[in-house]
Amino acid sequence: MFFDVDDTLYDHLIPFRKTVEQVAGPRIPLAAFPYEAAYHRLRYHSDMLSLELGGAGAMEAGAATDYMRMRRFQLTMAEFGLGLTDAQAEAMQAAYIGCQYDIAMFDGARELLEALIRRGDAVGLITNGAPGHQRRKIEAMRLDGLIPRELQFVSGALGWDKPDARLFRHANARTGTRPENSVYVGDSWRNDVIGALEAGWRVVWFNHRRAARESGHEPTREASSYAELRALLLEG
Repeated sequence: MFFDVDDTLYDHLIPFRKTVEQVAGPRIPLAAFPYEAAYHRLRYHSDMLSLELGGAGAMEAGAATDYMRMRRFQLTMAEFGLGLTDAQAEAMQAAYIGCQYDIAMFDGARELLEALIRRGDAVGLITNGAPGHQRRKIEAMRLDGLIPRELQFVSGALGWDKPDARLFRHANARTGTRPENSVYVGDSWRNDVIGALEAGWRVVWFNHRRAARESGHEPTREASSYAELRALLLEG
């Protein structure tokens, strides 16, 4: 049983919302700003720019990475009527990084992981991102005490990013498990649903944002809350 990290174990929208409020707040009507729609576009631009740069394995540091992270904010906010200079986008990225490590798991998430582990399931993580960046998030959520390092797979350390099926196959090979016996829980249709299904895994789409499907793929199950996830994974 493997889980995604960003926007699956914790609410990834909260750091984004805090960032917009801190940096762009004086320039936009915050009460009316479409945070969720803008957040989806930020993730889209992050994925596309990361691919252009060479994937998460190239994302730990460097001028190209700094530019990509700044540029995604320019592209995103421009779609919502807010042009950002390079300096403003850099300030937004700096605030975003700071907020990303001040995170807490969704209500019920830790309890579900603990219950699955007590039941005897092998519980792990498969996440896109630069190793150091994702490690700090894992530490912020105190997940090392639940999930052994050998069951934590970070794309930037391995050379493949979701939705590349090789990332899921690598997890199977390292854990001695089979695709047909593996379940992946994630929020992203493009990265999680498509990636895991094409690797032969079963997929529970954690669609807590009520997003539209992006292809003809069919997740095994769908849940919109941790109460629903608990019912599916423990009681179903």
